[in-house]
Amino acid sequence: MSENQAKIFVLDTSVILYNHSSIYSFADNDIAIPITVLEELDTFKKGSDMKNFEAREFIRIIDRLSEEYTLTDWIPLDRDGAGKVKVVSDKATGFDAQDEFGVFTADNRILNAAMTVRKNNPGRKVVMVTKDINLRIKAKAIGLAAEDFETGKIKDIDALYTGKTVIENVEEEVIDKVYEEGFCQLEDIGLEDPIPNHYFILKNHRNSALAFYNPLTQRLEKIIKRPIQRITPRNAEQVFALHAILNPEVKLVTLQGIAGTGKTLLALAGAIEQRRQFKQIFLARPIVPLSNKDIGYLPGDVEEKLEPYMEPLYDNLKFIRNQYNEHDKEYHNLGQLLEKEKLLISPLAYIRGRSLSNIIFIVDEAQNLTPHEVKTIITRAGEGTKIIFTGDVRQIDTPYLDSRSNGLSYLIDKINHHAIYAHVLLEKGERSELANLANELL
Repeated sequence: MSENQAKIFVLDTSVILYNHSSIYSFADNDIAIPITVLEELDTFKKGSDMKNFEAREFIRIIDRLSEEYTLTDWIPLDRDGAGKVKVVSDKATGFDAQDEFGVFTADNRILNAAMTVRKNNPGRKVVMVTKDINLRIKAKAIGLAAEDFETGKIKDIDALYTGKTVIENVEEEVIDKVYEEGFCQLEDIGLEDPIPNHYFILKNHRNSALAFYNPLTQRLEKIIKRPIQRITPRNAEQVFALHAILNPEVKLVTLQGIAGTGKTLLALAGAIEQRRQFKQIFLARPIVPLSNKDIGYLPGDVEEKLEPYMEPLYDNLKFIRNQYNEHDKEYHNLGQLLEKEKLLISPLAYIRGRSLSNIIFIVDEAQNLTPHEVKTIITRAGEGTKIIFTGDVRQIDTPYLDSRSNGLSYLIDKINHHAIYAHVLLEKGERSELANLANELL
């Protein structure tokens, strides 16, 4: 086998639903699409979820590419330096995965297609690419090279940007200066070129101060702990999170942390605090069907089907509202936010097509989005819009994502160092002692 000869990558349905433009991610190598994948994509083309959008977009790409060809030809991809693409049969030629595994499934038909490609191209390396772990294992079990789709996957989840730094042994005069003047210079604590909007805990044996690097003034500025909507931050990370949410110069915020760290509550409280500065507050989350079943099997109309998924968001709104007495004006104002649609709580799919100008948009459970979905949301932000993504990158509920390939991890890894972005890792659970015990020991 020639080392210089292009490889052939056989793509599974999961790769295309993850990113419809995935066929352009393999340099000058060639792409084989099993006909079974096209059949599966046909079942996904209807609907408003992002996976339905990905299926439709990929079908359009293939239709455009094949205008002057048949799909049994090797069709040149329409980008410089890219390879070719071809739709391949899943009919067994010699080896039959259906017989090998004793069951008739789409996955086994896709394996047959990959084995046929390898048989018909003896001088080239054929690799199965899928985000389905079990399919990768089955491919390797029959001697076929298989790998995950790596585009959009970060290298090291443990090295993911945290947005904060603790600096020990800071001179007492520097901390005093921060309290008295509200800022200090970078050279006062030996910093050079810090990340914009990065947060700092300045400490010595007697005192401490919270600060952030302001890229506009190029100095460390003091952060004051204060309650928002009667929600008082309980630790430094929560103070940082509220500061990022309320900072008018920051247009994109990510909050990452385990359950109970207050991500959604802080985002909602901060959004409500700024409600007069925005036309509307959108609070959305992706729908992850229970036990991988579509919501259609649930009883009731659309609103009743979606209610269990949206309930955690309503719980946070109720919690904020209950900080006030029933006779308080603010209690009634918060109740009217939903009635007047000043605050809209909705599945993320229902936001598609809406204008995102002059709104504050909170995307909860963002770890269940693909990098392409996150990019789609951000690129639709209009003038005056602020977007807040919250989630736990280690708590993935969708089958083809993991801590390194989900959209929230990808966003945090790729977009820091920008002046309109801020990120905070919340590590300490504040929900209850019982919740903390579960997070630590279970």
